[in-house]
Amino acid sequence: MQFRLTLALIATLAGGLAFAQDKAVRADLTPQDLARVIRVTAPTADFYKPEASENLQAGKGTTKKAVTADAFSHFMANLSFEQEETFKLGNALFRKIWVSSPSSTQASDGLGPLFNARGCQSCHLKDGRGHPPTAGGDGVSMFLRLSVPPGADDKRLAMDGVIAGEVGDPTYGTQLQDFAVPGLKAEGRMVIDYADAPVTLGDGSVVTLRAPHYSVADLAYGALAKDVMMSPRVASPMIGLGLVEQIAAEDILAHADPRDLDGDGISGKPNWTVDPASRSVMLGRFGWKAGMPTIRAQSAAAFAGDIGISTPLDDLPHGDCTTLQPACLALPTGAQARLGASEAPDPVLDLVTFYAQTLGVPERRDVGDPAVLRGKQAFYDSGCASCHVPKFVTSREAPEPIHQFQLIWPYSDFLLHDMGDGLADNRPEGQANGHEWRTPPLWGIGLTQTVSGHTQLLHDGRARNLTEAVLWHGGEAQGARDTFAALPQATRDDLIAFLESL
Repeated sequence: MQFRLTLALIATLAGGLAFAQDKAVRADLTPQDLARVIRVTAPTADFYKPEASENLQAGKGTTKKAVTADAFSHFMANLSFEQEETFKLGNALFRKIWVSSPSSTQASDGLGPLFNARGCQSCHLKDGRGHPPTAGGDGVSMFLRLSVPPGADDKRLAMDGVIAGEVGDPTYGTQLQDFAVPGLKAEGRMVIDYADAPVTLGDGSVVTLRAPHYSVADLAYGALAKDVMMSPRVASPMIGLGLVEQIAAEDILAHADPRDLDGDGISGKPNWTVDPASRSVMLGRFGWKAGMPTIRAQSAAAFAGDIGISTPLDDLPHGDCTTLQPACLALPTGAQARLGASEAPDPVLDLVTFYAQTLGVPERRDVGDPAVLRGKQAFYDSGCASCHVPKFVTSREAPEPIHQFQLIWPYSDFLLHDMGDGLADNRPEGQANGHEWRTPPLWGIGLTQTVSGHTQLLHDGRARNLTEAVLWHGGEAQGARDTFAALPQATRDDLIAFLESL
């Protein structure tokens, strides 16, 4: 079930007038099912034992394979044999390395000409989390988004008063491309300088955060616009996306309270966007600022922006090249009529989309451990669950039976929240302002080291562990952050143990 709204209802929700009893009721459920969903998704008050099926984070699709570096790369446990084959084909394309045109491997050419990565897995290594550049290494799993304030020539998708995305830098487009095909110069490179930011906790211990400053060097095509806005982004984990796509929009909107009418200091707001396939207004739920409505749209945008590959949704065979980069636009592309109108035609985009929709979520560990249960209570008592909403039940009308009516535990409300000055990128995206970020799901966060080989968190990897990530929270999360900072070390350790169990 895709949830679409009229402009009048969007305005009502944006203004907070639909709060509480006026929220929309799910149309996919019978009254009996609705009562059941309300019951099973209600916040728990019993922290002495695990909740029913709490270990099955993705319902029947939860994977129970051995915990290894491949923990995020398994297909959902409830796939059919035929779907497993489709998943494996999508996996092969997700891992595919694209090459520049012209090439003897004609089904693989079309890279760039400017690009950030040569394949999907280059950023989402092991389907896990990206990280900032290492010493002497490149930043292939992290890139720098660019935009300028919109002017008269605003070509963004718009529908019913909702405008999607952002306006790229006139010369460098929507993100800094740090690689290029032979014969062309890369646009430049991202520079990160860190400054120490010590934080004293309630027990007197000191945690030193690292505060990043971003700039660019070695610009090959002139200066950036004077009013350019930059935002660093690391690649997000791929697990559970298909289930997130099938959370009923009504359930996400039920947590929205843009004007904080209940006075709890939490003002979650939806980021409405325009679906490039249907050209209709839809709820954004993917990306660091919830700017994408579907996995297919997100995949197409990544093909175009990160790899420079055109798809049926984004007909950009030169990727992010702009009109002020004529040498880039003059280079050959990989579009070939016999293979399809785009470099990654429907079969390719469809298979990669299916792969992303059917990656499983690992089973939780240690759900009954006393420290984990104490940490879960501290998580709730600190207010973390106000935004990191533990559980949802997916739509009865999901297109694939594997996603239908599953109790899932993503620990996110998928709404935008003001996270304060410390995390602000001061760069709007759609209806998200420069202080707002989508609440990231927490499922799988405890396996970051196992899968990705590091523990760097947040949108730019500035936090080197879970404690630092919590301490960076501000704005609407300031109260939860301050409560965490004031906890005794033993209780903080329990809360971290709970997060590591996810």
